[in-house]
Amino acid sequence: MRCTKIPSTYYGNFKRHLPDISGGSRYLLTVMSSAYPGVSVVLPILNEERDLDSSITSILKQEYPGEFEVILALGPSKDRTNEIASELHLRDSRVVLVENPTGRTANGLNAAIAKSKYPIISRIDGHAEISNTYLKNAVEILQRTDAVNVGGIMAAVGKTNFEKAVATAMRSQLGVGSSRFHIGGSAGPSDTVYLGTFKKDALVAAGGYDERFTRAQDWELNYRLRKNGGTVWFDPSLIVTYRPRSSILKLAKQYFQYGTWRRAVSRSHKGTANFRYLAPPTAVIINLLSLILGFAINKIFLIPLAAYLILILIGSLFIGKGVITRALLPIVLITMHMVWGIGYLFSPKNLVDSVDVNEPI
Repeated sequence: MRCTKIPSTYYGNFKRHLPDISGGSRYLLTVMSSAYPGVSVVLPILNEERDLDSSITSILKQEYPGEFEVILALGPSKDRTNEIASELHLRDSRVVLVENPTGRTANGLNAAIAKSKYPIISRIDGHAEISNTYLKNAVEILQRTDAVNVGGIMAAVGKTNFEKAVATAMRSQLGVGSSRFHIGGSAGPSDTVYLGTFKKDALVAAGGYDERFTRAQDWELNYRLRKNGGTVWFDPSLIVTYRPRSSILKLAKQYFQYGTWRRAVSRSHKGTANFRYLAPPTAVIINLLSLILGFAINKIFLIPLAAYLILILIGSLFIGKGVITRALLPIVLITMHMVWGIGYLFSPKNLVDSVDVNEPI
């Protein structure tokens, strides 16, 4: 496997704590000492008071034959998150705490990986939950496929009516296109996967997470893993439960950042934009032109906008369950499409290079 050296500004925490394995011929995958090598589960944590306890509890209940640890990279939370994390650490010695002063996701992941002691890294979020056999299944798939990263489905599950509508949209092609880690599909190589369980040596060789990326860090890392000759593998049996955003404003902020940073990835790695990523900005442009020309010249130009809205309304009836979910879905879907597209269109050209990785988020 060929190794790529990248600037230290990409992964400051990583380089300070891990050995240099960047000499191409000296790079070897970690020799597994048993069928189930130790796993370090890493989580970037910021303002996760609502879900942190249940998320970590689901990890600690793993039916994993080998050893594992859970490393929480604690950012400057404004709620009781860090207090809850300390309680979890006192309750179970497998919970390890590290500081992430900036609160940035990539910085926190790199700090946690640098602290890790096992040859397998499993990345989970503080608002996600995994099944009791998740780690066991992930390691088995990792070994069977000889991939460098394996991941599965982001199973969005809401508790409030609004969250349920968002979850429905995130599990549908109408909401997120044909991405396998959202809607499912057959097992096999993939451009990217949700979160992921990695061979640590491959992750180190790629340079860890690029700390300049506020969003899209996973996609960007998986791109470099593949460029290094590794395989990123999707398997639908690996399911991670995800809790959606709880309000329209939080959803809009999330999807604006998604669009903004996905454009940044496309600029950093030429040729990586595809139809799924170009569809939202295209829809924004067409709908805006339809609206302007429809009122300025002739109402016939309103047809594209009307067609889009009709598609959203009819689609909501088909994918939604229950009156409230179906009523909320058009608002959710339009927000996801349009805000993602606006973020993509207005993403600054120098966005990545303008980021100060030491500045708190």
